[in-house]
Parts: sequence; C-alpha cells; structure tokens
Amino acid sequence: MRPMTKAQFQVFATSQAVAEAVASHIAEAVQSRPQSVLGLATGKTFVPVYAALVALSKAKGISFAEASSFNLDEYVGLPPNHPASFRCYMEENFFRHVDLPADRAMLPEAHGDAAAACLAYEAAIAARGGVDLQLLGIGRNGHIGFNEPGAPFDGRTQVTQLTPSTIAANTSDFPDGEVPPPEAITMGIGTILEAREIVLVATGAGKAEALARSFLATPAVDCPGSALQQHPHVTVFCDDEAYAEIAKG
Repeated sequence: MRPMTKAQFQVFATSQAVAEAVASHIAEAVQSRPQSVLGLATGKTFVPVYAALVALSKAKGISFAEASSFNLDEYVGLPPNHPASFRCYMEENFFRHVDLPADRAMLPEAHGDAAAACLAYEAAIAARGGVDLQLLGIGRNGHIGFNEPGAPFDGRTQVTQLTPSTIAANTSDFPDGEVPPPEAITMGIGTILEAREIVLVATGAGKAEALARSFLATPAVDCPGSALQQHPHVTVFCDDEAYAEIAKG
C-alpha cells in the first residue's frame, strides 16, 4: 500500500544523514527568503539537526537576522531557565549560536494566564504572516507538537494534558528525580496545518509504526500525525528504520 498522501519522502541510511539533509533544507529556505518565519521543534531528534544547521550557517555565512521563529510548545509552569524547558533547549542547541534576534525567537508564554497566552501566541504568528516552514517530530503515539491522540484537527494553540507515555518518553530530559509537568501549551493541529510547508523528521525503529499510521491509514484523531495527509506540501525526512513499516506496504 502506498502512502495515502501527497507527502514526499526522503529516506536516508542513517539519522546523521537525515539531520544534515534537514539542515540543508532549512538553510536553503532562509537563503531564498531571509524573512522566513520558521516553526521550530524540540526533542532528541532535533539535536543533530540544529547542530548541522549551526555548522552549515557558519560555514556558508547564512544569516537569520531577518528571520523569525515560533516554537511548537512549552511546558506549563516550567521556568525558562530550567534545564528541561524548551526555551533552555533552544538557547543551548540553536539560538545562542546564530544571529536570530532574541525578540523574534518566540516560545509560548507558559506562566500566568494560559488562555491569554494561547491567544497571544496565535496573534503573534498571524502578525508575522504565518509560518513559512514548520518543523515537526512525531511521538510513538502519533502526537505532533504536544497534540495527543484525540486532539481535533482544527485545534488552535491550547493547553494540553500530556499522556503517561509522553511523560515517560520525556522524563530522561529532566534532572534525576524530576518528571515533566503534566501540561503544556502547544500549537494546535489547525495552527500547524496553516504553515505553508511542513517538514516532518523521524528517525529510529521506534517511530516506524507512528509514521506508517500517519501516512498509510485513513486520517483519524487517534493518530494526530495523520492530519498531515490534509496538507499539500509535506516532506518527510526519515531513516531506513523509521521508514520500515511504510516500505513493507
């Protein structure tokens, strides 16, 4: 069975090759449109992607000075300087290594009035003209951003309850004895689908089932990634292990 989607798949032998290809894709987008609005993602999958992008930007003199970025999500109540916050992750892996202006490197405000923060984030994205290139990972349960199974495909930026499997998967990012907060602010699936281009990155055998469900099965809310079948411009960068279940089809 072939993917039920117009998505393009770029499959590589190793996760490092995936990272380098994604970095080149982002770099080309910023070079062709310096004012690009980037939708950024976090997680272990993107550590080598940002490392490759930083190295490429330095080698080729690529500037992010006119660009803007909006991250997918942030844990509710976690201070920005907490080592497991996504703000800290982005500073360590990307922001402090490039010339992206600090006032245009946006993450959801996860303190105070969460409902107001969600509305403000949507307004800020709209004020920048929307996202040009949205990066996504995918969870083992098919979540994109922190949109867990059951999330509506037309959802906007919102507070979401994290599933036990997502909390367990992310616990290793926290200091010993700490677990992730039970809630996060995330771009909704509807917000994600408004990006002009989506790049999904998946590596490792652990993502094979979620990738296959997202692109081989009929779209359904129990697999948030399947919403991507509705988007006209999705490129999936993955390694052989992550592509294995689709390859069987």
